[in-house]
Amino acid sequence: MADEQQAEASPPKKKSMKTILIVAGLMILEGVAVLGFVMMTGLAPGLTKAMDLQGEDAADRERPVEILLMEDKFPNLTTGRVWLYDAQIWLRVRQKNVPRVEQIMERRRAEIAEQVGLIFSRAQDRQLKEPGRETITRQLQTYLQEVFEHDADGLPRVERVMVPVLKPILADL
Repeated sequence: MADEQQAEASPPKKKSMKTILIVAGLMILEGVAVLGFVMMTGLAPGLTKAMDLQGEDAADRERPVEILLMEDKFPNLTTGRVWLYDAQIWLRVRQKNVPRVEQIMERRRAEIAEQVGLIFSRAQDRQLKEPGRETITRQLQTYLQEVFEHDADGLPRVERVMVPVLKPILADL
């Protein structure tokens, strides 16, 4: 009885192997047919010409650019001790406004340095120690937007003021 079950079980294995071989052969034949069809009807690669993109110049003029306004040490005495804050101040402006911003920076360099120094010297200790520097950045941005005014589109020339470096140094030792 066990021999009969083995005899019955083996023919389906042979049959399934035949089916697998037939399906694999058909897939290979189909692949060859598709490849042959594509090669016979396919076009040769054509020549392409480079084109200038329309509007790229306008987009380039609106691209933001970062300009270093100043890098200096600013004193602060609000805690009763002399602290120097080593700071870098950067401006983000649109490319089209760079020449005008640089012209104003050159013409009003002393005034800008004085007012930025006053902002740092009047700032409270806790404002200078804020992790996000929100207060000092907001005060600088308000002042600098007044200095650099608005462009022809009615937008402020200075989009953003950034203070990436603000290191306190104890100076009264």
